[in-house]
Amino acid sequence: MVTSHPLPEGFTEIEVFAIGTALLVEALLGFCLNGLTIISFRKIKELRTPSNLLVLSIALADCGICINAFIAAFSSFLRYWPYGSEGCQIHGFQGFLTALASISSSAAVAWDRYHHYCTRSKLQWSTAISMMVFAWLFAAFWATMPLLGWGEYDYEPLRTCCTLDYSKGDRNYITFLFALSIFNFMIPGFIMMTAYQSIHQKFKKSGHYKFNTGLPLKTLVICWGPYCLLSFYAAIENVMFISPKYRMIPAIIAKTVPTVDSFVYALGNENYRGGIWQFLTGQKIEKAEVDNKTK
Repeated sequence: MVTSHPLPEGFTEIEVFAIGTALLVEALLGFCLNGLTIISFRKIKELRTPSNLLVLSIALADCGICINAFIAAFSSFLRYWPYGSEGCQIHGFQGFLTALASISSSAAVAWDRYHHYCTRSKLQWSTAISMMVFAWLFAAFWATMPLLGWGEYDYEPLRTCCTLDYSKGDRNYITFLFALSIFNFMIPGFIMMTAYQSIHQKFKKSGHYKFNTGLPLKTLVICWGPYCLLSFYAAIENVMFISPKYRMIPAIIAKTVPTVDSFVYALGNENYRGGIWQFLTGQKIEKAEVDNKTK
């Protein structure tokens, strides 16, 4: 570990090392699992369906989150941010872009599953591509706003990575936060909640539960909820009295998203899991008719 730089204020040596290690493990594990999802989609013809394109979108976004976490881990081991203020802005933008794209893509999957199981309508390639492009452009719009002055990117409490600055809690931050949360958390959360509730009722009538309908929304709330609570608290009170190491916890929890998503949307998907197994072993699982009918 590089020792030429002093420890960030409010952290001990073991805490800095522990945070860096946690970020590194999250980055490597999430990148491997989502990389496997992406490669399997590319290599296994049966997986290349419109519905799985949306799963691919989540995996691509989550790989971006892993890259962001890996850079943060490397900087944590250095004890400082080595890329300057411009690098901080790029890091904050890239992290926000991929995080918002992941959430929007998760909502798109929920919408597709609702129509698949409840209305029996089949997703077309043109619709899937349009939804994927919209999710990324919509995420890019909101991630660009802090670069243009609505909101601001700055260092996390450890000062080895960058995100939306919640330390000021001024009007600029509050207006951006509320707009951001409505369009990128509440609306996607509502779509997921209503879609999976409808699917649950459908499964309940048939008595055949094809997947855990409560897991995707729980993933959204558990992984992103702590960060949202901290951000909203910063809008009404000064959060700087909270210890920096405690303010880092929501960021660490949020970066578990890539690993959790890979189990919820790929490895937890019977058909996609069958395709991944085929890619790894060359053996096709008979019951996995990789057409996304029982995803």
